[in-house]
This record gives sequence, C-alpha cells and structure tokens, in this order.
Amino acid sequence: MKSQKIRITKEFKFEVAHALPCHEGPCKNIHGHSYTLSVTVSGNPIDDVSRPDNGMIIDFGDLKKIVRNQIVSVFDHALVLHKGSSETLKSELEKNSFKTIWVDYHPTSENLILDFVNRLQAILPSGVMLHSLKLRETATSFAEWYASDNK
Repeated sequence: MKSQKIRITKEFKFEVAHALPCHEGPCKNIHGHSYTLSVTVSGNPIDDVSRPDNGMIIDFGDLKKIVRNQIVSVFDHALVLHKGSSETLKSELEKNSFKTIWVDYHPTSENLILDFVNRLQAILPSGVMLHSLKLRETATSFAEWYASDNK
C-alpha cells in the first residue's frame, strides 16, 4: 500500500494571564484566559514492524511531552507581559516571585500562537511537520495558524 500523509491532533488546556496596555478596551488590564491549544501535525505513518511506533506519525504521548515541555509547563498559570512594561510593575512582580514571562511582543492570541509555532517547529522529530495550531482564548474567540498559509 502506498504511504499517504495523515494528520493527527492533540488538545491542551492551560491558564494564562496577560495584559495589552496599548489596547483601548478592558484588555489593557491584567486578565486571564482558559486557553485551549489544538496542535495538528502531519506526516507519513512509520512503516517498520520492528518499531513500537509502527503505523504512527508520532505517538500521541510523545507529542504530548513535546507540547507540555515547550508550551504548557512554561505558560500555564503565568502572567505574560511585554518587556516594555513599567519598571515599577517589573520590580513588584519580581519581588513577589510571580511566575512572569517577559516577551518582546504584545501577548495577543495572534502573537502567542506565532511564539508557539516557533517553539514547536524547532523540536518536532524528522518527518513530523507542524500542520496547524488553533489557540482558543474564549468560547467564541480563537487564532489559527496554518503551515500552508506561510510557505
């Protein structure tokens, strides 16, 4: 049988707080979201009966470890803020040992998803291609990234 491309998706849930100080609405204030991240990878199933992952693109457990290590464990229950935030705020957060991630972008869903793409593409195994990410910020709002849109 001819090898064919397959896509698999794994979902992750985590909590993140952020602020968008340049925003004109209430999102300029520190607030949080219960994010859902859907990670879809594609590839040809492994065709080697001597391997325990025969018939898989990547074991779901291995994909889970990668995403948890690169994204979920880093961002879960963290406050994500732009590096240009006030020095007073930075000082207070550091003094109180809050889990804060300082980024060089405004932490919108769009920018977060691009950060996640970079983190995952750098570490996925050979033959496993990142197909798409979907980052759901609320029940009715999400950002999507597709590899096919970025060739």
